[in-house]
Amino acid sequence: MAKILVIEDNPANMKLCCLLLSNAGHEALCAMDAEAGLTMARTALPDLVLMDIQLPGMDGLAATALLKQDPTTAAMPVIALTAMAMKDDQKKSEVAGCDAYIAKPLRYQELYAAIDKLLAAKKPAVAQSDLPTP
Repeated sequence: MAKILVIEDNPANMKLCCLLLSNAGHEALCAMDAEAGLTMARTALPDLVLMDIQLPGMDGLAATALLKQDPTTAAMPVIALTAMAMKDDQKKSEVAGCDAYIAKPLRYQELYAAIDKLLAAKKPAVAQSDLPTP
């Protein structure tokens, strides 16, 4: 279905994300820190990124801002994942360029709904002139 990059430093959370993505028919790419995730995003060009906010070294908000500034990755939808579900944190994620925000622990229905919505918005609409004529 879609190629989704998971940038998450917690092995248990990474395993859960990859399992949920696999169960939904997606291909999961994994990076344990922001720097590796940025490199992977630029080379693998995933359809969507799941970005943990609290990462060692560069945090997920700074990494998202870099993705959104790079013409190669600017159009990639980014979903912020965080255990720090404060009202202010959601606003910070929006300012950094995140397209959606999900608090941990992950609830699969919420994750799937956000992924489906962002992937659907990313696909270009089919013009009537592109449809085959009967």
